[in-house]
Amino acid sequence: MTQNQIKLSFWQIWNMSFGFLGIQFGFALQGGFMSRIFQTLGADKDTIPFLWIAAPLTGLLVQPIVGYLSDRTWHPKFGRRKPFFFVGAVLSTFALFLAPYSSALWMAAGALWILDASINISMEPFRALVADKLPDSQRSYGFVVQTLIIGIGTWVASNLPWLMTQLGIPNTAPEGVVPDSVKYAFGIGALVLFISILYTILTTDEYPPDDLEEFEREKAANKGLFAGISEIFENISGMPAVMKKLGIVQFFSWFAFFTMWSFATPAITEHVFGATDPASAAYNDAADNVGSYMGTYGLISMFYALILAFIASKIKINRRLLHLTSLILGGFGFILIYYIQEPWMLHICFALVGIAWASILSMPYAMLSSSVNPKKMGVYMGIFNMFIVIPQIVAAIGGVNFLYKNLFGEEVINTMLLAGTFLILAGLANLLITDKKAIHD
Repeated sequence: MTQNQIKLSFWQIWNMSFGFLGIQFGFALQGGFMSRIFQTLGADKDTIPFLWIAAPLTGLLVQPIVGYLSDRTWHPKFGRRKPFFFVGAVLSTFALFLAPYSSALWMAAGALWILDASINISMEPFRALVADKLPDSQRSYGFVVQTLIIGIGTWVASNLPWLMTQLGIPNTAPEGVVPDSVKYAFGIGALVLFISILYTILTTDEYPPDDLEEFEREKAANKGLFAGISEIFENISGMPAVMKKLGIVQFFSWFAFFTMWSFATPAITEHVFGATDPASAAYNDAADNVGSYMGTYGLISMFYALILAFIASKIKINRRLLHLTSLILGGFGFILIYYIQEPWMLHICFALVGIAWASILSMPYAMLSSSVNPKKMGVYMGIFNMFIVIPQIVAAIGGVNFLYKNLFGEEVINTMLLAGTFLILAGLANLLITDKKAIHD
């Protein structure tokens, strides 16, 4: 705990995390509907993961650099993290609005690349801000409140194309054209993204460095691009043991969720609804429904986070045990998708996935923030993102296609079996974490 940190109220934590509502609107629309856009523009199922590859590659580069720069930024009026919030918000808004207007696969892949890079500029500093402002005793609480907001954003954004269709906006279009219902949804998401991040910027103050003169001297001593890159690599090589062990948990977790984001739409529209033609009304209706069912994991993650927020504000929690249990439940949720008999049962499957999602967005960061140097919180949060994007890169360059076909069979629904298996492995990997400070508040 630094000399600046004091316990904050629920609403103060809510305000400083509210920008994540917009960030999650962007991620939910990206995760739920970019594969639909790719299929509309002519992509076959096996090429979809490769079209996603720009997103994690960008995160691998952007987040450590943004974290390093934000650690070394301070302005009496604009603060440390807020300048990055604003830049990311502006760029993300334009990318999210333009993505569904792509007329070719390369344009859609490029839009995804720009969108993911822009969201990453804002997202990493939001993680670091919780650690900047909250004492250790409130870290779990802070990240859980952040997860509550993320859950709201996931649920609402995932249902937007379905809602647009219910309001009478066309859900079909000529072959190779994205329906207006999706375009309207992305436009609304872009607006929410910008407004919510601006709200956090206007309602949240940041603490100055404990010793401003020392901060300026250290910053001046590390001028230059090569010095910065060198320091990032030094921090990577010297990362805490807890971070390395969490990296194994993160690898399996994010491989599973990348599999869902890239394959849930083609897998479920085909296996559950029997719809395979992206130009057909049956496919577009089914894709809307898949988005809505996926929204369930956001809704449940919201309620689960609300329960965790209440518990974490009252008692110490065992982060390792909580994360282990949550991930295993989510793994069973993915596996159950293969066996369901009626579409409504997808709500049950994604409810279990939502428990895992809430934990993924809070517990690893709470464990990590208790184990790193506060002066390097931004850069370490950025480096920690490596353990999110590397599994996605492995999945995108063929990992998913190779594993699901060789382990389970050629049918695309088997991707959900693969996702479930990896999420259960992620849960069990929590047993590697033994540091008491990371495990408990």
